[in-house]
Amino acid sequence: MKFFIDSADTTEIRKLAETGLVDGATTNPSLIMQAGGDFFTTVQEICAMIDGPVSAEVTATDYKAMVNEGRKLAGLADNVAVKVPLTEDGIRACKALSDDGMMVNVTLCFSAAQAILAAKAGAAFVSPFVGRLDDIGHNGMDLIAEISEIYDNYDYPTEVLVASVRHVQHVVEAARIGAGVVTVPPKILWQMFKHPLTDKGLDAFLVDWKKTGQSIL
Repeated sequence: MKFFIDSADTTEIRKLAETGLVDGATTNPSLIMQAGGDFFTTVQEICAMIDGPVSAEVTATDYKAMVNEGRKLAGLADNVAVKVPLTEDGIRACKALSDDGMMVNVTLCFSAAQAILAAKAGAAFVSPFVGRLDDIGHNGMDLIAEISEIYDNYDYPTEVLVASVRHVQHVVEAARIGAGVVTVPPKILWQMFKHPLTDKGLDAFLVDWKKTGQSIL
């Protein structure tokens, strides 16, 4: 499974990139607003930190403007994945951009039917929002399983990018299903390191080692 960081905070992304665990990043207008930096500069900085895909989202809603914005975004760096919404115009833009050789991430996916359209349009990634489905009483991970099964049936190259991740268990469940990518807020990835028994065990080892009076260096 690939780990993408769902953030536009370049300081946080840099820290996580140093772990060697980060395969890409996703941004959106809300994350850019929260980070407070210049949009184009922020995207370029993230692309320089991470070798893998970095999603940058169009803000237009009509087909022609999406395509024009997508081409401009793709020109920022070789690893930009243009992010478009799962609307009729968005799917048309996905087809046009992907036909031109650009990576496209189709976002705001909430059904398997929508995911089929994204794959047919040549999307590199489709982003189902599991947390938002959970919020309205659905099981978001059921959608991940359904899309994964459909894509396997037809060998679609589109990768399922699990988005709107709210907790560590979402990551674990996505891995069990076999999703290709999960994009996580920085705090979720940091939480994956933690377990109280790990801390307790390490403390015990250090106490016993100190009693030996020895040093490795």
